[in-house]
Amino acid sequence: MKVLLIGEYSNVHWTLAEGLRALGHQVTVVSDGDLWKDYPRDINLQRKSLGRWDTSQYLLRIEGILPRLKGYDVVQLINPIFFDLKAERMWRYYSILRRNNRRVFLGAFGMDHYWVKAGLDCKTFRYSDFNMGKEQRHSAEIDFMVKDWISGPKKEINAFIAHDCNGIISGLYEYHMSYLPEYANKLQYIPFPIQIPDITPSPDIPSPIRFFIGIQKTRNEYKGTDIMLSALEKLKQDYPEKVVIKRAENIPFELYETMLDQSDVLLDQLYSYTPAMNGLLAMSRGLVLVGGGEPEHYKLLGESELRPIINVQPSFEDVYCKLLALILNPERIPQLKRDSIEYIRRHHEYKKVAQQYVDFWSKP
Repeated sequence: MKVLLIGEYSNVHWTLAEGLRALGHQVTVVSDGDLWKDYPRDINLQRKSLGRWDTSQYLLRIEGILPRLKGYDVVQLINPIFFDLKAERMWRYYSILRRNNRRVFLGAFGMDHYWVKAGLDCKTFRYSDFNMGKEQRHSAEIDFMVKDWISGPKKEINAFIAHDCNGIISGLYEYHMSYLPEYANKLQYIPFPIQIPDITPSPDIPSPIRFFIGIQKTRNEYKGTDIMLSALEKLKQDYPEKVVIKRAENIPFELYETMLDQSDVLLDQLYSYTPAMNGLLAMSRGLVLVGGGEPEHYKLLGESELRPIINVQPSFEDVYCKLLALILNPERIPQLKRDSIEYIRRHHEYKKVAQQYVDFWSKP
């Protein structure tokens, strides 16, 4: 099978490509590397700036590669906005891809109209990036994303592609539930792919416990990093001899991996029901994940035994209490680390996931 993957979020497409290649398929990844994260890609489409000159150069690069983006059995788009351009420009490029390739699929992997819509209804989720119970959340970033996606050009292109494409793949419980009401007949949940390193976690009880947290200044409040970090700092203040805090702020992927390997616990995604790529990557390396691990997620995944994720509710008090319980009972950590790796083996091993994609793409 000849496959074209366009766009990147947190190394999803490159990892999927590696799985597909291991199965014997021909794959091309076109992306900007997810900006400063600088993930691998076959064709680089990184845009230098929003300035007029850089925009014109970016458009020229897209036009230059378009002749190479045809004749594929499968094209998968990371998002309705699959190039770093305004939504209005996506119509033309989608039309060209649709016309020149056999089948086109849409990834439900991140920010889009249906995700925002589901969060704002205050019914689909008990909590999300956009709601807490029956109340909508507000911040400068959240309000901007709502305005950006809930109506207008981004909504229109998202709805058109979702209706027109051959299928939609959701990567998390949240995204699956967002598309399910309107697209159940063409929607498939497939877990994110992860390459599992050859690691045997230490059987020793760590002391002190090394906590790792990634920080994006512009997204702290939206992702709940502000609350998680505050709880972690309070824990450090109360138990200085038991806690080490490692912080990563807008660093390349290679350095991020190194810092993970020097940690025991990752804090990630306060408002999520589900571990996303960073959390899954950490688990594959034998870290304990503190974040989203709600029952709905395990049910969708079909996992009835393992519960390796320390599931936290989106509040300072709950995060602090769960972290406190962990440092006061550190003997739990070696088993949680082993369970984390087994969880990834069962559900996210990249070649197994790649085969699930092939099976879905091949359906009549």
